[in-house]
Amino acid sequence: MLRLLRRQPTAKRPLRVLHCPTTVGGNPQGLSRHLRQLGVESTSLTLLQNVYAYPADQVVWSPGDGLLARELKRLLAIARAARGFDVIHFNFGTTLADPLPATQPVAGVLKRPLRALRARYANALQRVELEVYRALGKRMFVHYQGDDARQGDYCVAHFEHTTATRVPPGYYSPESDAFKRRSIRRMARFCEQIYALNPDLLHVLPEGSKFLPYSHLALDEWTPVWNQGEARPLRIAHAPTHRAFKGTARVLAALEELRAEGYDFELILVEGISNAEAKRRYATADVLVDQLYAGWYGGVALEAMALGKPVLCYLRQDDLRFIPEAMRAELPVLSVSERTIKQGLRQVLDMPREELLGWARRSRAFVERWHDPLKIAAQVKADYERSLNRP
Repeated sequence: MLRLLRRQPTAKRPLRVLHCPTTVGGNPQGLSRHLRQLGVESTSLTLLQNVYAYPADQVVWSPGDGLLARELKRLLAIARAARGFDVIHFNFGTTLADPLPATQPVAGVLKRPLRALRARYANALQRVELEVYRALGKRMFVHYQGDDARQGDYCVAHFEHTTATRVPPGYYSPESDAFKRRSIRRMARFCEQIYALNPDLLHVLPEGSKFLPYSHLALDEWTPVWNQGEARPLRIAHAPTHRAFKGTARVLAALEELRAEGYDFELILVEGISNAEAKRRYATADVLVDQLYAGWYGGVALEAMALGKPVLCYLRQDDLRFIPEAMRAELPVLSVSERTIKQGLRQVLDMPREELLGWARRSRAFVERWHDPLKIAAQVKADYERSLNRP
């Protein structure tokens, strides 16, 4: 019976791929979209849409759904995944069952005993989910994108600058760190390939995990706006998706100190709005300041560079060994830390506009070479096909 259910793609039927269960950073949806351009029958599914509104093919939960309705819809989604796809590509390090640490609140309403019960239920459901997919011959892949793998204890022990020392107490905890390690081990047992969007994650992911750059932008939809040469004060953008994580307080303090010294500029603060509206605001900026502690640039920085905006961001040198050597050589990002952000901003404010425009053009060229979504999608498709060709 299982042989009949293990349907493989043929020359007459394209490869069927499901991306689930989140829209974090828009990367799952972007990858899915570009796989479709390569002939893959790819679908992106999210359990819940978020404020950034990255478009997904399917959204499982409606805003008014109660706890029971959500669980029933989750089970139906797992059944559809098991029945209708050759490859299941998980994102944000989890599956449709999506367990959480027993200590973490669920929607902020469940008391501790109920949270613990929910955690045990979701943990058991995920084991069943993964076993069912494997029994039916589904090939599984998983993408780690940031705090789904990042562990506070490791960061504090190994990194000089880290988000773990800046976020509120409880953001990382011994319980959540241990939970992430268990979850990574579980996913490694079932998944053919583990991908990391950020190179620092490869410190804590299993050997054989692969750095895969952001691939969510359709570059023909992100036309550069070369406005750095306009005769006006420089426009500096910052987009704090999480202020403590991004180092927003230090960025704003550095800017105020420079303003007090007589520098004239305009600050564009982008937060709490849809990705489409954020894109419009980035286009009006000249330069963007990204995050100061994570050690790599985020999806926001990529979007800014695609629009022709130079980026300042903290780059952890030890993490760069995980990316291609040529990519390291071409990185156009100005690396700044919490201690050097003011110096970096002063350097930008003092820079001749012609030089700033040249930096902007290098930034766009870097995105075209290293974040070409079709090239990255082709790599992933090849990984899928190699997996399906193995017994």
